[in-house]
Amino acid sequence: MTVKEVEVKSILTRTSGFLSGVSSHSLQPYRGCSFGSSLCGVGCYAQFGYGLPRGIPWGTFLEARVNAARVYRKQYESEKAWARRAGKHFGIFMSSSTDPFVPQEERYRITEQLLVAMVEQPPDRLIVQTHTHRVTKYMPLYQRLPPECDLRFHISIESDRDTLPGLPPPASSVERRFEAALALRQTGFRVVIVVSPLLPIERPEVFFERIARSADAVVIDHFILGDGTLSGWKTRKTALPAAMAAVDPSCIFLDYRERMVAIARATMPGRVGISAPGFGGQFE
Repeated sequence: MTVKEVEVKSILTRTSGFLSGVSSHSLQPYRGCSFGSSLCGVGCYAQFGYGLPRGIPWGTFLEARVNAARVYRKQYESEKAWARRAGKHFGIFMSSSTDPFVPQEERYRITEQLLVAMVEQPPDRLIVQTHTHRVTKYMPLYQRLPPECDLRFHISIESDRDTLPGLPPPASSVERRFEAALALRQTGFRVVIVVSPLLPIERPEVFFERIARSADAVVIDHFILGDGTLSGWKTRKTALPAAMAAVDPSCIFLDYRERMVAIARATMPGRVGISAPGFGGQFE
């Protein structure tokens, strides 16, 4: 893993496409991802993004944006005003590409510094998206965010399985992520479990019952459509679909998502979102 310290000119990115209905801005404390060599990184949609270094395998590099908090403070007023002019809430999705709680956060504390800045200059809405139990590390900071900041946590738990044939283990176990979700919810925060990309689930009824106890809602998203293509061809270039099919051949088709959605709705009615509308807070 190569880690590089960089300074950026901008940290708030105006959203488009999938995220445009979720928040006005995205924010990445880091670029690249040290979780890229774990299970979530195998089919990670971010590895297909524009502007990534060519010829360098996903999961082998990370850029720490060491001036992120300072730039956030500098951009805050102008980007908040832009959101207002666009008729939107000033909302931040952190993060859409790189997990804000990669292990290197222990050293660089960039996410922590950004949260401190947001306590002083809060967005209207903050969605914290993660694949790891480390999200609970900054509980005291979350509690300092003012009431007018609509705070929501998205914790990815793609399956009740920790492993798929031939693929690496997850960055954080299923059990520890469920524990983190429950800890956040019991503290009074709103928590959404994100089953994305949907992987083979061994015991769907039990899985969604546990989600119902641990979170306020669930979002289910298949790699078909979810990776930004109608057929999921980006993900099909990775090792993920073959590993999924080795467990359950049906799960690489979109019908599998519909079966899981039906079970989730029966278990937690009114609390199930699908794909982009679900990320935006629309639940049925």
